[in-house]
Amino acid sequence: MSEIQSGENGSGANKRNPLKWAIGAAMLIGVAAVLYVIVASSIKPSGPANLDEFKRASLAKLDLPSAPRVAPGTTFFDEAGKPMTLADFEGQVVVMNLWATWCAPCKKEMPTLAKLQALYVTQPLTVLPISVDRDSDLNLAQAEMAANAPLKLYRDPSYKLSFDLEPRAAGYPTTVIYDRHGRERARMAGDADWSSPEARGLVEKLLAEK
Repeated sequence: MSEIQSGENGSGANKRNPLKWAIGAAMLIGVAAVLYVIVASSIKPSGPANLDEFKRASLAKLDLPSAPRVAPGTTFFDEAGKPMTLADFEGQVVVMNLWATWCAPCKKEMPTLAKLQALYVTQPLTVLPISVDRDSDLNLAQAEMAANAPLKLYRDPSYKLSFDLEPRAAGYPTTVIYDRHGRERARMAGDADWSSPEARGLVEKLLAEK
């Protein structure tokens, strides 16, 4: 009698074991799924940061596109005459400033652009002043840059870059800010204080993006 009972008990245990294995496997799969979601969300690239908080004070007229704009592939030149495009600055936050020596607001804000560059000289930030002055006024543009170190002179005497922006530049100065991926994230028509807390906050937020 005891042998029969023992056999029955063993048979019941054998029937229960597959159920335990099934429950254990299901739990492991569930844990693995949760871990996958956590890891995937942690490595998923974040979208572009919202920059609305910096649209104030000297940047009150800042234009923030609803979606990042593609930078034009227009050629401009460095002081030595070497052709360049915005793609040459990939991986850096770029503050591109279109200006001219005959533009009073341009000259007014230029020292603040120089301060901005100096503040982030060790960071992947490039302030890119591009003069639209004629070749005959090259000496004037050079003198303006010499007075605003560490800025360097870049040139587009054909105005082509101004017209290739989408939308095109409304006038001078026009400052366009690109993120590390070469996408336009903000634009300012008219002069501003680029060494102000709001300007620094804007570029720091873009520098913090991956």
